[in-house]
Amino acid sequence: MAGLRARRARRQSTFRWTVLAVMGVFFLLPLAAMVEFTTRGDSNTWSLLADWPQLSATYPDLAEGIVASLGQALFTALLMLVLLVPTAIWVRLRLPGLRPLVEFICLLPLTIPAIVLVVGLAPVYAWVNYFLGGSSLTLTFAYTILVLPYAYRAIDAGLSAIDVKTLAEAARGLGASWFTVMARVVLPNIRSAVLSAAFLTVALVLGEFTIASLLNRTNLQVAINLLGKSSATMSVAVSLAALILAFVLLLLLSLFGDRRKASR
Repeated sequence: MAGLRARRARRQSTFRWTVLAVMGVFFLLPLAAMVEFTTRGDSNTWSLLADWPQLSATYPDLAEGIVASLGQALFTALLMLVLLVPTAIWVRLRLPGLRPLVEFICLLPLTIPAIVLVVGLAPVYAWVNYFLGGSSLTLTFAYTILVLPYAYRAIDAGLSAIDVKTLAEAARGLGASWFTVMARVVLPNIRSAVLSAAFLTVALVLGEFTIASLLNRTNLQVAINLLGKSSATMSVAVSLAALILAFVLLLLLSLFGDRRKASR
């Protein structure tokens, strides 16, 4: 029996290392090729990318796209949290029968291709342009819809990990208002879930291209696409930097998840 367990453990270890090696080759080789391409010859791409004033002067469209994407990520995360966190808490506490309907609505964007969303949002954005202008920050509304499935899952998982009803009843028994229950009792207990939802939102917004392109707005991916026609080296360097940023955000998300599990 002990020999059988040892052989099984060795097979599992071999399989695990094989999978890691294949994934390493699959992911690291393209990254290495991107690094080699951006540093080929006497290219000063990375030094220029680190020098924001010079980058803005040399590639103004790229700088505009970076600023626009950062603003979109910030406002999308804020709007998503303002809309989703109170709704998820209130449904858990007061309207549990509506939870399947809310979950269905939040997960619905997963089943709709981005190009179909654009077709539906185009008439809406005609009125948005009329009232708010054609700023790229107006993409915040479309991106909030786009990130709902991922943000809802993260927040719902955080609420499932605690006894929301007991905490709310205890706070209400001590005279707390519903706003105090949400803001000072429930929210601190799902802080890691809220941060996870925010990280996922930022990563998704920084990588979005289809909606911004078809609605004639500017963001980082649209700027990279346009830049690739005139400066392939800088375009690849910015793509690699955005990919590394998304990886760091997801790594932080994983670390927060591990801390939450360890604290239970």
